[in-house]
Amino acid sequence: MAEPDRSDVISERTYTRFDRMCERYPDRTALIYLGLRISYARLKDWSERFAGALQQIGVGKGDRVMIYISNCPQWVIAFLGIQRLGAAIVPVAPIYTSHELTYMVKDSGAETLICLDTNFCYVKEVMDQTGLSRVIVTNLVDLLPLWKRFAGKLFDKVPRGKIDRGQGVFSFTSLLRHAPLAEAADIDPMEDLAYLLYTGGTTGFPKGVPGNHAGMTSYVNDVTEDIGGERLLEGEDTYIAVNPLFHIMALGLFMSVGLNRGNATVLMPVPQVDAILACIQRYRVRWLLGVPALYRMILDNDRLDRYDLSSLLYCYCGGDVLPVEIYNRWHEHLGVPIYQVYGSTEAGHVCYSRIDRVPKQGTIGLPLKSRQCLVVHPETLEPVPLGEGGELLVTSPYTLKRYWEKPEETEKAYVEIQGKTYCRMGDFVKQDEDGELYYVERSADIIKHKAFRVSASEVESILQDHPTVIGACVVGVPDPKVGERIKAIVVLKEDARGVSGADLINWCSDHLAAYKVPSYIEFRDMLPKSKVGKLLRREVRDEERRRISKKET
Repeated sequence: MAEPDRSDVISERTYTRFDRMCERYPDRTALIYLGLRISYARLKDWSERFAGALQQIGVGKGDRVMIYISNCPQWVIAFLGIQRLGAAIVPVAPIYTSHELTYMVKDSGAETLICLDTNFCYVKEVMDQTGLSRVIVTNLVDLLPLWKRFAGKLFDKVPRGKIDRGQGVFSFTSLLRHAPLAEAADIDPMEDLAYLLYTGGTTGFPKGVPGNHAGMTSYVNDVTEDIGGERLLEGEDTYIAVNPLFHIMALGLFMSVGLNRGNATVLMPVPQVDAILACIQRYRVRWLLGVPALYRMILDNDRLDRYDLSSLLYCYCGGDVLPVEIYNRWHEHLGVPIYQVYGSTEAGHVCYSRIDRVPKQGTIGLPLKSRQCLVVHPETLEPVPLGEGGELLVTSPYTLKRYWEKPEETEKAYVEIQGKTYCRMGDFVKQDEDGELYYVERSADIIKHKAFRVSASEVESILQDHPTVIGACVVGVPDPKVGERIKAIVVLKEDARGVSGADLINWCSDHLAAYKVPSYIEFRDMLPKSKVGKLLRREVRDEERRRISKKET
């Protein structure tokens, strides 16, 4: 297959289309944050001033700047300003500890970090152990009007942290008073870094994934033009950003539906369900992105019927497998489907459900035009027939194909096939005759039981369809007779009464082939999740194996 024309992508920086929207709609709202409206003109001005200030304090092209804050206007201003300067953002979760932060600062080589005042205590520890030389500090309400900040402080609604003012510590708001950057950096979108993202690894330390401007603009433009198309209004639509912007899925859709189209984005600093529903009603939100857990929390909210959600039309889900039960309940309650988005830190956004049709059950959508997908046998890397499961490989002419300073990890994760370098996604999928992909399982989470391959997510989905279950994690427990036995860790609803392991095993027996039914059910109060909300099956599996090893010794 011939590679697509790259002329539109290789000439664009990550902020090119945002600037175009600023010229077209300077007075329209770009961001809505805790009632504050920020126009496109003001957002552009702030980002240029922030870029100028960064340059003044010693940040230059090619430098990495870590963003260690929650969703707020400062996050967006920093992102745009850093890009204009030709530096690269290193976005990380604001819930990371100093131990995690120290590793990523050292690994990325970041010398500048933007943090919340509530996290300054962690950053102070990091400064003593790394080459970090500049810290820019802000608070979630710093850009709100004075009366709102006063009210928040008066009623103790805004957490604040203690800051040690000194050399190398700057106030975010003071930098916004700096003169704007005189001239944006000369950037090669194919070669220059736009970001360095860290994978949400389940074991050990995460790997850095470098991304260029073209890698991001290629899929953002696909979503803006091909997925949204005429249904995505320009300058008149509203999107709500609930998922954290440090995640590739959330940042990509925010750029696609919001800033690249001249639309308003409601920024949510905390994913509090009633606040989300109130904002959807107040601002007539039409576009929503969430993980399955968010959709479940919304549906389980006993005040759901108090809110008018009739404006919602395009609801996307990513990050994990969407249970059929949640899809059906959502469609029944709101009358609209949940569409799927699939991707990874390494490949960016890869697949989307098309919004001009009802999504098929179990599909993760069609590949974007800038991404090429192969479904292959995991050992031979030979393509498998349509409808047969195999490992997903993804490539794009626009992306960088390596991990940051980790050649051995790069060699394991990337393979060359017919002159193109593909990323091994580590996911098992199958493809139908229409080209749509269906998620089967994470390759590491396939359970081998009596020579059968059992999908852990399939069993979890069935368990979560039980009316008393709100969460499930299924793992394989080593057994010399059958290979692995299937064990399920289950979290019940608070008001569940009289439900036993036998009841849930019987439920599975009614819905699954005999070899897929769990042998054990264990009840817990919660399941382990990653920083971005993904279920950590590997942690549970390792825990079970350690338990077995301890018994044997």
